[in-house]
Amino acid sequence: MEAAGPDAVVLDLDGVLVDSEEAWDGARRALVAERGGIWKEGATEAMLGMSAPEWAAYVRDELDVDLSADEIDSDVVRRLLQGYRAELPLLPGAVEAVRGLAARWPLGLASSSNAPVIATVLERAGLDAIRAWVSSEEVGRGKPAPDVYLEAARRLGVDPARCVAVEDSSNGLRSAAAAGMAVVAVPMRAFPPAADALALAAVTVDGIAAVTPEVVVEAWARHRAGR
Repeated sequence: MEAAGPDAVVLDLDGVLVDSEEAWDGARRALVAERGGIWKEGATEAMLGMSAPEWAAYVRDELDVDLSADEIDSDVVRRLLQGYRAELPLLPGAVEAVRGLAARWPLGLASSSNAPVIATVLERAGLDAIRAWVSSEEVGRGKPAPDVYLEAARRLGVDPARCVAVEDSSNGLRSAAAAGMAVVAVPMRAFPPAADALALAAVTVDGIAAVTPEVVVEAWARHRAGR
């Protein structure tokens, strides 16, 4: 008989645990302005969920920044971490939600952030309940491809089809769904997901504080029932 709930829960980082999408956007915009590049309409949305190599190449090629992709990546991450060390923008209820979920299931994290950023957030927030984490810079393709979620499940030692993911962005929702996971959506207000991406979620709630074990079980049940 199949277990009543999932085997693990995999969380996104930016926009789910930390209010960081605007910080990333600000760091990239500052670099583009300093280097005389041109910020295009839609650039912010285009880069949501991209891996570090992907967005750094986008900034270089599409926004006309005269640096290598590695230099762009390093500069933006430096700016971001400087802000995080001054004040970590944890979303309300993030730590409590993680601890509540960890009491029931193994937790993983699948993020588009660079590995040093993930490590800094987890250390500063004391989120040692997260057993395995993956940066999309470690896999072949960033979100919306499923690679980062598949790798997180592999590191947890579970079948991705028996996981529930918690996501906020269009590309993140698509990535988790493509990995075969049940999805809980926590839409971010600054950059809300597209309607077709949001429709991939089994359950939608208002913020990480609302992601309780009961919500995870509900998402799992709806996903398995095909909604």
